[in-house]
Amino acid sequence: MQALIRCGNVEDLGKLREFLERAGLGTEGLTEETIEYFLLLEDEDGTIKGTLGMETLLGSGMLRSLVVSPGQAEKDIYLLINQMMKLAKDKGLDSLFLATNKGGALAFFELLGFQKVIREELPVPLLESEHIRQVLNVDNSLFLKFTL
Repeated sequence: MQALIRCGNVEDLGKLREFLERAGLGTEGLTEETIEYFLLLEDEDGTIKGTLGMETLLGSGMLRSLVVSPGQAEKDIYLLINQMMKLAKDKGLDSLFLATNKGGALAFFELLGFQKVIREELPVPLLESEHIRQVLNVDNSLFLKFTL
């Protein structure tokens, strides 16, 4: 089955919120203004099989809401991240950050070129974002950076 990755649009808000909620993720920050910073991985029928969003703050992007349906291949995650790197570059950003509390994901992201950073190296606007404040409260959270 052929998958398609595309930027979200206003018409996608409802089904994307539903997809994220089913995965146990919050939807704060997902608005008509920010939907274009979310990529959707869809099957031929238009059913969302995965998503990856980006919060932008002063030249940097923070990856968020990486979710794929059970049974999706690792290559689909790679494709979402790769497309997000292109989108970030097209939007004029100079770096991407991500946060995770899953140590097992570290090797995967390092293979993609992300480098581990300490909290103190995060740009101040990212530290002030609601998403990062929530992540900072999670034990074992790791931060990674990719320079575009």
